[in-house]
Order: sequence, then C-alpha cells, then structure tokens
Amino acid sequence: MKENFKCGFICVAGLANAGKSTLVNALVGEKVSIVSWRPQTTRNKLLGIINAEDYQMILIDTPGIHEAKNKLGQYMMKSVQSGLKDVDGIVYVIDAAKGLRAEDYKFLENTAKKAPTVVALNKQDSVTRETLFSALEKLNSIEGLRAVVPISAKKAENLEPLMAELAGMLPEGVPLYPEDEYTVSSMRFMATEIIREKALYLLDKEVPYGIGVYINKFEQREDKDIVDIDADIICEKQSHKAIVIGKGGATLKKIATAARKDLEDMVGMKVFLTLYVRVKDEWRDSDLVMRELGYDIKDLKED
Repeated sequence: MKENFKCGFICVAGLANAGKSTLVNALVGEKVSIVSWRPQTTRNKLLGIINAEDYQMILIDTPGIHEAKNKLGQYMMKSVQSGLKDVDGIVYVIDAAKGLRAEDYKFLENTAKKAPTVVALNKQDSVTRETLFSALEKLNSIEGLRAVVPISAKKAENLEPLMAELAGMLPEGVPLYPEDEYTVSSMRFMATEIIREKALYLLDKEVPYGIGVYINKFEQREDKDIVDIDADIICEKQSHKAIVIGKGGATLKKIATAARKDLEDMVGMKVFLTLYVRVKDEWRDSDLVMRELGYDIKDLKED
C-alpha cells in the first residue's frame, strides 16, 4: 500500500432535486444512484466508491432534505441523519438555478461548524453570471465552509477542483473495499432502483412517485449467460395501476424495455425481464410493505 494513502467517507447532502445522485454517478463513473426530475427519488442511503491512486473515497448519497409526510418520508429523513453521522466530510449540493434557499442556508450554518463541508454549486451552466455571483457571495458569508465549487454534474464540468477539495478531507487509512468495486449495493437492489427509475421517467406526471419495486426472482440460468428477473411494481391505487400498465400494456412494455438495457449493462449478460403491477393501498405508511420492499424501518423507532 502506498505511503500516506487516504480513505474515508463523504456524505452527499442537499435539498430534493438539487442533483446529488447525478453528481455521485459522475464522480464514481458508474451508475450508483437513480436519476429523475422528481424530488425525493433517492430513498436509501447509497454508497458509491471512488478508487484513486492515493485514496479511496466512499460517497454516501442521501435522500433529498424535505418535510416528511408519511413513514416512507420519515425513513428517508432518517437516512439523511444517519448519513451525516461519523463522516469525514460533507459535500452539500445546491441547485444554482434556484439560488441559495433558506433551507440551504440554515443547514450549512449548522453543519459547517460541526464537520468539514464543501458546497457544490450545481447547474452553473444554466444560470447567469450575476445569479452565480450572488449565490457565491451569500455562501462565502457562512462561517466554516471549506470551499464553494461551481459545477455542472450533468455535463461533468469542473469536477476536478471539487474532487481535490473532497480528497483533502480524507484521513490517512487503508482502503475498506476492493479496488474494483464501485458500490456496495447488491445487484438485486440495483435492479429495483433501475426499474423504479424507468417507471418514474416514463410515467411523467401521471402517477405520484409513490411507487415501489419488489424483485420476485433474480436468477442466472444454468450453463447460460442469461439472467431471469421477475419484479412487481407496487402502486397505491387501482387507477394508478391502469396508468402504469397503459393501453394494451404499452406503458409497462416501455418500462421493461428501458430497464432491460440498463440491467444487461449491469449484469453483463442477456436479461429476460417480466414485470407485474400490484396495488397495495397506502403502502408508504405500512411497516409490513416497506419491509417487504427493503426499507429498514427499525430506525424510525429510535429517537
């Protein structure tokens, strides 16, 4: 192991839809987090791993900071709080197009004094110079911030200066994961996220983002480079089920086709994907269904 090697955890935080997942994927160079225009797309605390010559950086991608309105929302905010614990640094992502909001300022004022914090001012390419300078001026007034770096996560612009700032927060230590790993999430979990991403994208504004995905089967066929995946898309109402399926099953087929491509890229072989749509009333407030969908809700009871 090289001398002075560094290894540590960086939490990626910010308001909903600021571009956190896009930034994590851009920094890692692989698809770790699903991306959608809908707020609160990320629901679990996901880990992305960056392996460089002299450091290993583990990124914790958290759900967007928001007001919880059901048990799923509470779970997501617990994931944010958990992600902020025992980390070596924080990168806080701000949507420059929306400016520095009161929630951003409040979070940064509290956090920058407690943990090393860098701000990634995202979507710099979509705002005027005056708007960008105004945000920079406000951010520079916050005591304790290590740096503010304007970036475009979507276009992967100005990421090197950001990486340099983040690497500077890492302590010396040995790598915690093999150098060929880029996430600790299982393929089964990543499959649920890929299917959910495509559903969110293709359903547009017709259905609320209160849908979940459950994998019934994830198996490679014996002596064949083929993986069979059967999954349920869970929604809350019969009317939503009809929209997810679409006329003659057209929408569900589009979701499956879009998901299959990413799944094949992930597993490196052909995928046979079968999707079903199930209705589970008010599942986002059901302990049982949330457990079935893989949300570890025991933390909700620990305050």
